[in-house]
Amino acid sequence: MQFHDYIQYDGLGLADLVRRGEVSPAELLAAASSRADEVNGKLNAIIRRYDERAQQRLKHGFQAEQPFAGVPFLIKDLFQEWEGVPCGWGNRQHARNPAPLTSDVVRRWNEAGLVIFGATNSPEFGARNVTEPLACGPTRNPWDTSRTPGGSSGGSASAVAAGIVPVAGANDGGGSIRIPAACSGLFGLKAGRGRISMGPLAAEGLFGAAVQGVLSRSVRDTAAMMDLLQGPEPHAPYWMPPPEQPYLQAITRPPKTLRIGYSTISPTGTPVDAQAVAATQDAVKLLSALGHHVEEVKLPFDGEQLSADFLMTWSCAQAMLIDELGRVEGLKPTDFEPDTQALAAVGRTVSAPELLACLERWHLHTMDLARFHTQFDFWLSPTLSAPPIPIGALTTPPALHLVNKVMSGLGLFGVIRKTRFFRDIILKNLAWTPYTPLANLTGRPAMSVPLYWTPEGLPLGVQFVGGVNSEVLLLQLAAQLEQARPWFDKRPKL
Repeated sequence: MQFHDYIQYDGLGLADLVRRGEVSPAELLAAASSRADEVNGKLNAIIRRYDERAQQRLKHGFQAEQPFAGVPFLIKDLFQEWEGVPCGWGNRQHARNPAPLTSDVVRRWNEAGLVIFGATNSPEFGARNVTEPLACGPTRNPWDTSRTPGGSSGGSASAVAAGIVPVAGANDGGGSIRIPAACSGLFGLKAGRGRISMGPLAAEGLFGAAVQGVLSRSVRDTAAMMDLLQGPEPHAPYWMPPPEQPYLQAITRPPKTLRIGYSTISPTGTPVDAQAVAATQDAVKLLSALGHHVEEVKLPFDGEQLSADFLMTWSCAQAMLIDELGRVEGLKPTDFEPDTQALAAVGRTVSAPELLACLERWHLHTMDLARFHTQFDFWLSPTLSAPPIPIGALTTPPALHLVNKVMSGLGLFGVIRKTRFFRDIILKNLAWTPYTPLANLTGRPAMSVPLYWTPEGLPLGVQFVGGVNSEVLLLQLAAQLEQARPWFDKRPKL
């Protein structure tokens, strides 16, 4: 199978070709591997290959009932472990150790017939909204290789947008599925809390804020992935009830007439690019033409407080990860990136009562959103405040690394953290992605839909945040939008 044929199909389409005997899994893997060999040097999307394991996978054969039988696939190098091979979490030292267990999602992907042949790049611990780890170098956007595909699932987004695979593993703890989807012209759904297991190596990610998922070129691929990933595991702390019917079946029906409230103002009060506003207004016109009721609303939550609570929790998580990897694997503080060390230093100044109070405020943010959802089905916003930014735009200057090191050594982060100056730094750091953390802290489903390209030809998605257990309705709307404004054939010239 040649690339010009391979790229015409989504994952389910390729699996159907295999099922009908029109193409073999070996031919699909060859097409995917050839495309990876051709473009990965320009993109740095795949940082580890599992070619030998993939070849062994082909020898075991596939069953007709497997939804993705023989389809090439990539997992993310972050919390998507495959026993016996490294999962580095964007850290050079941690990548030296093979994973002791297979993640539930990776096991389910294997059971679904996918042929995993590599792992995609991720920032260290997934803690940045761009994919530029020091361990592996920056991943580039196929639409413009001088720009980022976003993070933290930027490697997966770059690979899917470039046509290496039709769908790839991703996860989202603050926007890490939706941000790369918006940057790369892809569809990205963040499932609700408890929908997909994070086990067995973790009970839940970041108090339930982080969830597993995929990035795809078609809505139906994501729907099928939701069908195979959702559902309980014996070690999960909790789970959501299953949908009344499979997601893939549900998207064959259009959604009900929806009430959608939209905002374009940044939750952090920072500037919003005119193109982000234009993307949202364009979506409003399309939704109205489809018969939905859409109106502009005030922000349904306290954006500044939510942003502060988001970063407080993340800083504590970085401190915990550094300490845990030091205890278990003997890693030293210098084995981590300076940005990670600085964020962890902030986290170490947070007391247990402060962290618990922060988590209690998560509930207040959830109440705010729940009140909004008594009147509206979805909150619509830009996914990003601006188009994909240049590689290196968010790189911390060396001088600031030195300042951070000195402040950490003198124990000053605890004092500075409580100042308005520090809060302004927080808001600046989230200025490009101020809309996405809401769904993570509240545990609600959300999606980024690729409806808009800038005059320069850059993708810029829009975000929908739903209420509890609204994955079916989100997917139905996404399928309706996909039919009204198809994006599958929009591909970068790479």
